[in-house]
Amino acid sequence: MVEANIDHLLGPEDAADVHEAIGRYAREVAFATAEVYARAAEQRGAWDARLEALVVDAVLRAETDEVVLSRASALGWDADLPLCAVLGHAPDGVRLDAAMEEVRRRGRAHDLHTLCAVQGDRLVALLGGIEDPLEAAESIADLFADGPVVVGPMAAGLATAAESARAALSAYRAAPGWPDAPRPARSQSFLPERALAGDAWAHRYLIEHLYRPLVEARSTLIETLAAYFAAGGGLEATGRTLFVHPNTVRYRLKQVAELTGFLPTDSRDALALQVALILGRQQDH
Repeated sequence: MVEANIDHLLGPEDAADVHEAIGRYAREVAFATAEVYARAAEQRGAWDARLEALVVDAVLRAETDEVVLSRASALGWDADLPLCAVLGHAPDGVRLDAAMEEVRRRGRAHDLHTLCAVQGDRLVALLGGIEDPLEAAESIADLFADGPVVVGPMAAGLATAAESARAALSAYRAAPGWPDAPRPARSQSFLPERALAGDAWAHRYLIEHLYRPLVEARSTLIETLAAYFAAGGGLEATGRTLFVHPNTVRYRLKQVAELTGFLPTDSRDALALQVALILGRQQDH
């Protein structure tokens, strides 16, 4: 409005100077306004980051009450989204806020909802809207530093996300016992290491889901499994010990796999079965 009326109010000798002055003034107002908006956006971003860190921390501490759900909702998170927790070493030589932003960007590229935070040397990410936890974790695995990247089981929603986070954290702590583990790896793949590290949940799981079904099925399965391990995994040697044909041993081991989901002829599954056998016998004794 000022510029539109300058020429009517002033003579030609003054109008040019006033036009230039008004232009400078308008630029100063524009830059000042932009700075206000930028500062507000920065404060909002910092507040969102703090809120996000609080939500992730509450999930790790199994304190997902109504307050936490409300905070997550303020971040645009749907509490009923199926999700999983992914843990690994925080990247070195990279600004942590930039690393977390890259996790969010990668998540958006794969149609995933993400909440992430850095706790000490750990980068923790909650991935929502997933169908397969391992597949979801593979999309961000390369953003972690060298070392294990573990993914917890799927949780039905944020209220039960602590179960996935607890499993992933336990596996992360026990991961040095399996240095050749794939990246990422499911937390359940570390059951032997977790049990040996003192994880009571893994201890119970091995007994209740591996040892107990074999005991309740029939004693020949436990007997065959123990003989198979004692024979170093040889079918013929196991058959001679039990006075049965090697095919009978093979059939019984197949039954073990069907009951437990763990194959005795696979080295990693065999380790879990051996630890379960030891723990179950100790408990029964």
